[in-house]
Amino acid sequence: MERLTKQQYWDYKERSAQLMEEKEAARNETVLEIIKRVRNEGDQAVRSFTEKFDRVQILDFTVSEEEFAEARKSVSPAFMKAIKAATENISQYHKKQLEQSWLDMSEPGKVIGQKVTPLDRVAIYVPGGKAAYPSTVLMNAIPAKIAGVKHIYITTPPQADAKINPYVLVAAKEAGVENIYKIGGAQSIAAFAYGTESVPKVQKITGPGNAYVASAKKWVYGDVAIDMIAGPSEILVVADETANADFVAADLLSQAEHDEEARAVCITTSDAQADAIEQAVRSQTKNLTRKEIIKKSLAQHGKIIVVDTIDDAFPIVNDIAPEHLQLMIADPMEKLGAVKHAGAIFLGNYSPEALGDYVAGPNHTLPTNGTATFASPLGVYDFMKKSSVIYYDKPSLLASADTIIEIANTEQLTAHAQSVQIRKEETDAKP
Repeated sequence: MERLTKQQYWDYKERSAQLMEEKEAARNETVLEIIKRVRNEGDQAVRSFTEKFDRVQILDFTVSEEEFAEARKSVSPAFMKAIKAATENISQYHKKQLEQSWLDMSEPGKVIGQKVTPLDRVAIYVPGGKAAYPSTVLMNAIPAKIAGVKHIYITTPPQADAKINPYVLVAAKEAGVENIYKIGGAQSIAAFAYGTESVPKVQKITGPGNAYVASAKKWVYGDVAIDMIAGPSEILVVADETANADFVAADLLSQAEHDEEARAVCITTSDAQADAIEQAVRSQTKNLTRKEIIKKSLAQHGKIIVVDTIDDAFPIVNDIAPEHLQLMIADPMEKLGAVKHAGAIFLGNYSPEALGDYVAGPNHTLPTNGTATFASPLGVYDFMKKSSVIYYDKPSLLASADTIIEIANTEQLTAHAQSVQIRKEETDAKP
């Protein structure tokens, strides 16, 4: 991991942003070609790209009941117990987010309000490749179910045997989703954004993916809604001298193992603590199964930033706006108010990021790449839309008529004014 001072961090940030722009420009050309072909050629293009990128031929995109049954037999009772416990906690947390329609009839002759309606069709992207993510199934499907979405589809890359990871299938079944498609990458995003002979067009696509999936979501946005443009996984740990260096290292490694582009950063107040954390990172990495991925991630993006005081850490925290923020400091609750921008905030030495990934209840689909400055975690609200409701009877409209006409004429929208004036004149003409 590279060690930086506060000033060196700001210099690094500028260089890093330029490099990301260069990589994105090269990727866009590939993604736009995939989207174009899927729109024009439908299933044929999807199959072609699946064979090219996943090295597998798929005849039927959907998962059969036999495959679900086979998957259920292959998982352990311990996994089933864990997935049921996670499902319960995630469900209980997200039920609190459910919004209701409301009407305000406090003034005679007037009704104003808000109608909340679930989306009809959504697609959930579940990553494959380097690992299987049954937890992502739960974190996306459960809020959609609670919102009342009738048609939920999961799309995920097939394995080399043309099947879907059994843990993903079992999690989907537990969440109540049975429409699973064996499609990954940018081609899956295009297929659900525009529809093909076999793939339904949806209203929204959610779920994290690799850089090509994220780019595809960006390009189809506007034709279909998306949750966010997810970048590489991130963790930022703020650790003072009271933090357990072994705990800090373990939590940094928990994100670095996702992929080579993952970002693990620590801000600490002393060089001695930085030394201890670096040593713990080296020691623990040796025993981890994904150590080669971790080493590449840390070499490219691992940082330890040393600041003078804890208060110096928070301008950097809010600039990074991390996906996951851990405050492993003496009194984390006291400093919670200093955090303006973070996807999820974990307080204290015994609230590791993995707790939020799996079982605490809050969603683990979080804004990345600094978008926590304006974006929020995935929730029930992402699967619902709102409509305004307005009713005025005749006397109520006439009471507001002059106000409407004045504003409309000021904006030179005379047809707006006329639509009210004509109603006013009808009333004035009556004996």
